[in-house]
Amino acid sequence: MKSICIKTNNKKIKNYLLEKLQLLETDDILFSSYRFKIYDNIIIHYLGNKLDNFIEDMSFLLANGVIEIYEKNIIFNIIQSNYFYFSNEEQFEILNKCIEEIKYDTIYNRINTIKISFCKYFLENKSLVFEGFINFRIRDYLKFIDSIIDISVNKFIIDREYEGFIKLLKEYINTKPFGANLIHLIYNKKNTTILDENDNIIKPDDTIFKANYLSDITFSSNDYALNTLLTLVPKRLVIHTEEDDEFINTLKLIFEKRVIICK
Repeated sequence: MKSICIKTNNKKIKNYLLEKLQLLETDDILFSSYRFKIYDNIIIHYLGNKLDNFIEDMSFLLANGVIEIYEKNIIFNIIQSNYFYFSNEEQFEILNKCIEEIKYDTIYNRINTIKISFCKYFLENKSLVFEGFINFRIRDYLKFIDSIIDISVNKFIIDREYEGFIKLLKEYINTKPFGANLIHLIYNKKNTTILDENDNIIKPDDTIFKANYLSDITFSSNDYALNTLLTLVPKRLVIHTEEDDEFINTLKLIFEKRVIICK
């Protein structure tokens, strides 16, 4: 017979384990729960002869519990510890980005990483304190979470800089008189053409990009197009395109109600 004991003072994980164990309970698996000192103790007895399968099943159940009940708090605690210099509001924004980013990784990969840690532990131990195990025994999983947080923080900083960039350009064009009544922008991912209201082609304005301190930077046709539009300050900007990419969204944010999309 193999017996393992799970100690916890978290009611959510306790209820989760009891619910899952009731579904698993057979003649080979028996369990009980009682309070002793500061912990609720869930004791599981295995009476069968497929010990490896039992340990793997229990490890999977516990690993899934970590993901369902603890993962969000694990992420936020690391953010608070490593990125304490961000405000509470900013930390929650980073948390939301982490939750979005982590969706690109299948939940099975995360569960499997944690499951391996539980399996190794139960080969040599009979009892564990659940919260202590999470803090000290799932290092590979925590490394993965660290990488997700790093990616999310970088995206948060880039987004914040982008928002500042958009705000600056909006303020710029809103303080300038209109330089043109109507401008057409014909756009796809390969070519950008700017026309005046008489359908004459306007040569892109690249003067600002010829500055000595920018000489080593490579600019795209979108950069030249944006600079031209900022120079022209059109009253209306008609964008002829079937695209809806970052550049088009940027123009919408900068020129706002002046933009008309023509597909």
